[in-house]
Amino acid sequence: MRLLQRLVAGIVLLCGALPLMAAAADGDYPTRPIKWVVSYPPGGTTDLLARLMGQWLSQRLGQQVIIENKAGAGNNIGTEFAVRAPADGYTIFLVNPANAINATLYRKLPFVFLDDLVPIGGIVRVPNVMTVRKDFPAKNVAEFIDYGKKNPDKINMASSGAGTSVHLSGELFKFMTGISMKHIPYKGAGPAITDLIGGQVDVLFDNMPSIISHIRGGEVRALGVTTAERSPALPDVPAVAEFVPGYEASAWFGAAAPKGTPPAAIERLNREMNAALADPVMKTRLAALGGVPLPGTPEQFWAIHRMETEKWAKIVQFSGAKAD
Repeated sequence: MRLLQRLVAGIVLLCGALPLMAAAADGDYPTRPIKWVVSYPPGGTTDLLARLMGQWLSQRLGQQVIIENKAGAGNNIGTEFAVRAPADGYTIFLVNPANAINATLYRKLPFVFLDDLVPIGGIVRVPNVMTVRKDFPAKNVAEFIDYGKKNPDKINMASSGAGTSVHLSGELFKFMTGISMKHIPYKGAGPAITDLIGGQVDVLFDNMPSIISHIRGGEVRALGVTTAERSPALPDVPAVAEFVPGYEASAWFGAAAPKGTPPAAIERLNREMNAALADPVMKTRLAALGGVPLPGTPEQFWAIHRMETEKWAKIVQFSGAKAD
């Protein structure tokens, strides 16, 4: 009888300890700073979003999230660095549209994105904005198309790099309107915006978060947003689709980690990211940038990535765009 009582007491004690053991295990990660790889230089949307979410995660996780910018090769240098990083939960990657586009744009890559990384979760979806230098002669999309047809190859179209959604948004516009523009790729949105403001290039289909302050400040002029409908962040700017029926392109962002990263680390990061996207202050900050939060499970985010990979593959094939 005493033995049975001792066994029962032991089971009760063990059951009571299980939640504490689980909490302790969860609390063990992270125990040191986390590196967040951004495959573009400072100043663009990917960098901005990583820093915004990284600040939240630093506070919630009790460890610093360090942004490491590894730009070049149309986003591929940073991606490959993340793929080759130790799968220990201490390196994460800012997923961006180029990761879906490059699967078709490049004939050969040293990685298979959907296989070599695992999803953590989505962050935000944002429109791109068709933006011109402030002294460009066209005042709306219709006038821009007319100018382009009368001046073939005289419009310089900047982008944040070959294969970005910024680039392909412009290629889709070219395809659907029949106009010809010269593509000028930059190493990130920051230098592209600088040259647009300075008048060295004519048009940029940039992600809204990195260009919106310059639009509001009058340094450049917005002609249209690339989503099917107008954006609440720029309500007076028409959608490109109002002039080019059927035109739609948007940018989406999230986080991933090297394949083999411990599930407990993925779950913790996903939970904290979703908490950020539900936070009223964070939602307000994202809305001010024109963004719509993308909360959900890792699997739901990867489903978005697969769908976008298929969509952009068709646009790359239609446009004939290629990169090596």
